[in-house]
Amino acid sequence: MNRTNAGGAGKQGSPGNPGVPRTSGVFADQGGGGASGVFANQGVPGNPGGGGGGGGGAGAVGVNLPALRSHNAALVLDLLRTAGASGISRLELAERTGLTPQAVSKITGRLRADGLATEAGRLASTGGKPRTVLRLVPEAGHAVGLHLDRDELTAVLCDLTGSVVAERRAPLDLGAGSGAVVEGAAGEVSALLGGVSPLGVGVALPGPLDHTLGVLHRVTGFPEWDGFALRDALAGRLGLPVVVDKDTNAAALGVAVGTGARSGSGIAGGGSFAYLHLGTGLGAGLVISGAVHRGARTGAGEFGHQVIQLDGPLCECGNRGCIEVLCLDAVGRGTVAEAARVLGAGAANLVGLLDIDLVLLGGRTVAAHEEVFLQGVGAVLEERARREGGGAAVPVRAAPGGARGVAEGAAQLLLAPLFGRGEG
Repeated sequence: MNRTNAGGAGKQGSPGNPGVPRTSGVFADQGGGGASGVFANQGVPGNPGGGGGGGGGAGAVGVNLPALRSHNAALVLDLLRTAGASGISRLELAERTGLTPQAVSKITGRLRADGLATEAGRLASTGGKPRTVLRLVPEAGHAVGLHLDRDELTAVLCDLTGSVVAERRAPLDLGAGSGAVVEGAAGEVSALLGGVSPLGVGVALPGPLDHTLGVLHRVTGFPEWDGFALRDALAGRLGLPVVVDKDTNAAALGVAVGTGARSGSGIAGGGSFAYLHLGTGLGAGLVISGAVHRGARTGAGEFGHQVIQLDGPLCECGNRGCIEVLCLDAVGRGTVAEAARVLGAGAANLVGLLDIDLVLLGGRTVAAHEEVFLQGVGAVLEERARREGGGAAVPVRAAPGGARGVAEGAAQLLLAPLFGRGEG
């Protein structure tokens, strides 16, 4: 176990009850009973009392109605976030959101009063009064991202920009039982915080699961987790809001609104892509038109268990010839190039079904043989494009975020809704 500090993390107010952060101020006007604090009732998905995370983001149009004050504040806050340290003027905020200058002044005044925004200097005068430039205060809030893999735990503490300020890793046995896993995870989170009171904890782990209730289903290889209410158990142990989602969904969200946006990779925003995660298992996170696609029963993305060889080896899910077992068996035999071709066949299926813009590869197995997988999957997609004659192949890239990409994405389960981004 270890902890790595990557920057100061300031103290914050007392945590809210599990479910939704209890705060008042800028985001307190969405009609939530008893809410008080900065980030009230932002609708963190998967928690009681929460609405949708929204899909506003930079460039979305605000509405000058008191009932939508939280929505408008999220638009302004997101523009402050994307402007970075250089900041943005109130006039530009009004132009970018479609809000009146008076509405922007009120919102930024509340943001400043709550410590979320501060002055970043003044623009040179063009004849009138120099304009004040505002910026986000990253250390004004934090979220924990917790990745529970089958054999390892990764926990990160992120500021409001999604940047990691502290990190811990520890061995984990997902088959050790719910009590041991919850206690170990809670201990690592508590050690990570070091006195900081975060907005909450985002938890990412293998599926299938119900992210709206925070209840696990028959996790592949660990059927004993079926029906366990992980969200409520961990929230009760920590006394913090908790959101639970599949590891692949969390990673995809992190790419779309967090690590992807910060890396300048051009995949944030309204695009569509598939994040394929090959580690101890295989799954996919799907982002369609900028939003994570979970499906009507939150079961989308079980990519690894599509059967492509009817008489193939037995998979832990009970089927034969799944992409997951074929990939992992090939890696185990040392034939990584074969694993890459199998993964490419699955990626080609996704491209054909969804007409996505990009395929991203992540996970520890990919990271250990990154060039082989990029070339192998890319070659399959290029061959498909040649056969169809429809132009260039869909590009294949390594996902940003590296080994902690899933954990960073888990933190975005809490952070993204605050900025009106993604589906949370």
